[in-house]
Amino acid sequence: MSALLRLTALGLVLNFRNRAAILYGYLFPLIFLVAFWAVYRSDPVPLILHIGQFLTVTILGSACFGLPTTIVSERERGVWRRYLLLPARGWVFVASVLAARLVLLISAVGLQWALAFGFGMPWVAHPWALAVAFLAASAAFLALGMVIAMLVDNVPAVQALGQCIFLPMLMIGGVAVRLESLPDWAQKASAFFPGRYAVEALQSAATGTGQAGYDIIMLLLIALAGVVAAAGLFRWDRQFHPNRAWVAVALAMWVAVGAWTVTRGHASAPQQIDAKAVGEAADYAAPHVAEAAPPPSWQQAGDRDFATIAYDRLPPDEGIVSPVARPDEEPDAVIEPQLTRIQSALPGWAPGNVSDPVQRARNLLTVAAVPDILQMEQVERFVPRLLFARLQTVIPPRDLPKILYWIATHPDDGDGAAMHQLSAFGLPDVTGPQKPVRGRVMLYAFKLLGRLDGKIVTAPR
Repeated sequence: MSALLRLTALGLVLNFRNRAAILYGYLFPLIFLVAFWAVYRSDPVPLILHIGQFLTVTILGSACFGLPTTIVSERERGVWRRYLLLPARGWVFVASVLAARLVLLISAVGLQWALAFGFGMPWVAHPWALAVAFLAASAAFLALGMVIAMLVDNVPAVQALGQCIFLPMLMIGGVAVRLESLPDWAQKASAFFPGRYAVEALQSAATGTGQAGYDIIMLLLIALAGVVAAAGLFRWDRQFHPNRAWVAVALAMWVAVGAWTVTRGHASAPQQIDAKAVGEAADYAAPHVAEAAPPPSWQQAGDRDFATIAYDRLPPDEGIVSPVARPDEEPDAVIEPQLTRIQSALPGWAPGNVSDPVQRARNLLTVAAVPDILQMEQVERFVPRLLFARLQTVIPPRDLPKILYWIATHPDDGDGAAMHQLSAFGLPDVTGPQKPVRGRVMLYAFKLLGRLDGKIVTAPR
């Protein structure tokens, strides 16, 4: 253990003396983070929807360039031959190289997060699940980096081979370009790249339900195959030419994982709302209410006003905007803890108990709107049911339809402070534009009003 720690410390010192290692390890991730922020700065929750992408880019850059560049440059200078004279075993040295790279990777991610928090990104929903996903992705890609390092003879070859892996994974592997934005053929092709599983595991842990089990298993299988291939290719000296057939072990696992994913029907991206739809949700407001003299206050709204609503213009409950689960639909067991947490936190949530009934209802509907904005897949479908039940508990039955009508037809009114008080539910606070969230609040107000008015009937299947 002492030898491992000493060699790891030595590896860190050597890495900090390597300009290329600093470039790929620190500057490169920060540039990508700034790029993501510049492109998606209008998101209601800055950067939170893209954590999986920019973290994967950081890990991938370290694996394709940082780790193999350091190893190959040292091997070219004959440094590795000298390590053979050390009393420690060879595996201790290799473990120290990987440990040093992991420390550098974690520190680079720390800098990324510091900058991301400066841009307004909130804390993630499932930090421990994110840590596990990060370690699994790191294992898969660092094993890939070792394969590259053992395969090539010089630093220019590292750059060439690294680009051949890095760029396709960015473009069609679901890393730089969102999976749901890719054509169907590219979504299927992405199943054969480990970057896709890294993004999905990291993203689901950060903003979703934490259902990253499948992706983590795929990453660990890819890591195992990479370790076997790197061990078969391993060499201390550039003069030794390894048996390149070992590369087939790593590639075979990529193919097997991809084929399994496609066969199981997991290759296509789940339906998700894109940034444009998020930003334009409030555009649903105009067509829903026919032109009529509006009531002067919510207390004076009545059946004649409700009759002007064109409920058929609302997005469907099964769609990607403002989804609502059917009454007979049961949530998966994996999301029940999060739903239970939300349900348990509702009675004591201060914004849900304010004296103004309109603001109280508006605040509660915000809790349904945010999971929809964050694309939390199954969670976003079941939270509205919890909020609908809570609203019928804390608002008098004769007042609730009037209040919902008022909220739906006045989406920009009221205080938006509740958007910054969502930590009790395990949800990130909204720190960006409020308009998309207010648009979702409006849609959910219409949908609950339609149910109370008997105009929206959700029959069980």
